[in-house]
Amino acid sequence: MINNNTKSNLLKLSIGALGVVFGDIGTSPLYAMRVCFAGRHGIAITDQNIYGILSMIFWSLILVISLKYLIIILKADNKGEGGILALMKLVLPGKRTGKFFVILSMGLFGAALLYGDGMITPAISVLSALEGLQIATPFFQPFIIPLTIIILFVLFYFQRKGTGKVGMIFGPIIFVWFISLAILGINAIAKHPAVLQAFNPYYAFHFFITHGLGSITILGAVFLVVTGGEAIYADMGHFGKKPIRLGWFIIVLPCLVLNYFGQGALLLNNHQFITNPFYYLAPAWALYPLVILAALATVIASQAVLSGAFSVTYQAIQLGFMPRLKVVHTSKNEKGQIYIPQLNWMLFLATVSLVASFKTSDNLAGAYGIAVTTTMVITTLLAFVAMRKLWKWSLPAAISLTTFFLIIDLSFFSANIAKIPNGGWFPLLVAALFYFIMTTWYKGKRLMSIQLEKIIDPIKKFQTSYQKDGQHIVDGTAIYLARDPLGTPSALVFNLLHNKVLHEKIIILSVQLNTIPHVNFLEKTQIKVLDKYITHVILRYGYLDKTDIPLSLNLLKENKRLSFDDENVTYFLGRDSIVIAHNCGMSPFRESLFNFMGRNSVKATRYFNLPSEKICIIGSQIKL
Repeated sequence: MINNNTKSNLLKLSIGALGVVFGDIGTSPLYAMRVCFAGRHGIAITDQNIYGILSMIFWSLILVISLKYLIIILKADNKGEGGILALMKLVLPGKRTGKFFVILSMGLFGAALLYGDGMITPAISVLSALEGLQIATPFFQPFIIPLTIIILFVLFYFQRKGTGKVGMIFGPIIFVWFISLAILGINAIAKHPAVLQAFNPYYAFHFFITHGLGSITILGAVFLVVTGGEAIYADMGHFGKKPIRLGWFIIVLPCLVLNYFGQGALLLNNHQFITNPFYYLAPAWALYPLVILAALATVIASQAVLSGAFSVTYQAIQLGFMPRLKVVHTSKNEKGQIYIPQLNWMLFLATVSLVASFKTSDNLAGAYGIAVTTTMVITTLLAFVAMRKLWKWSLPAAISLTTFFLIIDLSFFSANIAKIPNGGWFPLLVAALFYFIMTTWYKGKRLMSIQLEKIIDPIKKFQTSYQKDGQHIVDGTAIYLARDPLGTPSALVFNLLHNKVLHEKIIILSVQLNTIPHVNFLEKTQIKVLDKYITHVILRYGYLDKTDIPLSLNLLKENKRLSFDDENVTYFLGRDSIVIAHNCGMSPFRESLFNFMGRNSVKATRYFNLPSEKICIIGSQIKL
């Protein structure tokens, strides 16, 4: 759990949160207002429409981000972790009923949608920043895409430094960015203060009444101002609730509102500035510095969704929905600050492909939004279960608030459906792919567990039956790794079954990771002698402790907690593959995908630093 009690640590985390959590939503002023009027589905630029759009932007920030996410949704944390998978885990029923699988499917698909967002956000953000160079001179036009790709490479390369260090580097920069947004906005508002009338929700209602069903389409552009909401929730584990809430209400929200209203004031004075209202806020001498600052800010914007993607993936691994990937913990103090190399470079390749394919931020805006709106709808539905199950709200209160949020979410969702033919299909395709991967891994592991339970007994039952005539007792120590601390390792069962060999010393070893960085290894390790042959050991590590099994066992031996011949040790690992039977509930294609993921996951030998010359792998085929 993150310690944010001290004022100095709270300030540090708040600044870091500016650079990681709010980057996505903080760079929306670059393109949101322009897309509302000049985008593919833009509306005519009139004074009344400007007031209506500004009113919708302001109340979207208040109702969706401030009320829904910052005040309510952030209450749902799973041991400090946020995001839709954490919410799903909190509300998932204990019994595998129909409700269980509905909530499971919703949570997994919502998480899968975030990967599409993680690919589009860096592309649209960096492109929109560099497009400001075209205002100064058309000379830069041919260099925008190459420069975008270079900046993206630098961003993805520095992910290995960790979100904490990245946040502390980006935090001061994004702070300057938000202050610049406010100054640019105030300067324009001072010249046309009547724009402040748009705070009145009347203008939003009047816009809907005037335009009827046509107003739904424009919501797809207005939605661009709140696209960072899910990233804020997913990044909660990196910094904690309090720093995120302080950063939003004290700095981010006021600066965003001032800039959007400043752009509105600018357009009220001159409708021609709609080609790029953000950059026209700046005086000529400040244009190049602003482009550089915007480029830095959009790199930071990408950080929000990338760190969110890392968090969601880590949770998926921990919950058994993805195979084991290499996860690098980059902080000694915060559990949530992680880096996943394989995912990082996969997202980089996808993002570069999007830049090369769509070429402009306006084109990418057509692909942006459908994934996030769908996730927001799912989050609202899961939040209803949390209101009833976790927070014990009354049914009328839960239904009223959920209905209110669903009206907003479904309005945005309906507006973004029109984007599907123009690129919105891409994040949906990505989501379908990741959903298929996660459900395949989950289903394959579950089917294997069911079959293994049929042929492998719990340790207590195994003890009463394994010593039979004809078994050969050999010298040395056999160490069997067990996923389930109560179950018998499959490698032990099959070794006895086929080879009739029993070592004079057998250690059944399980590893459990704690939710704190470091643990007192000697105090937390459990050792129990089951009989004259078998000793059961549970090693416990903190999430930042080195999971080195040989080193740990030797330490236990030195402290006289465990006795074994370390010169004559063999580590036995089980490697189970599946064979698909008729009507097993899993298709041959999914079986092939499951086996492929298993073969390419991080191996236990590397993860636990097992010596290759002392490893014996016993394979078995599990018929489903």
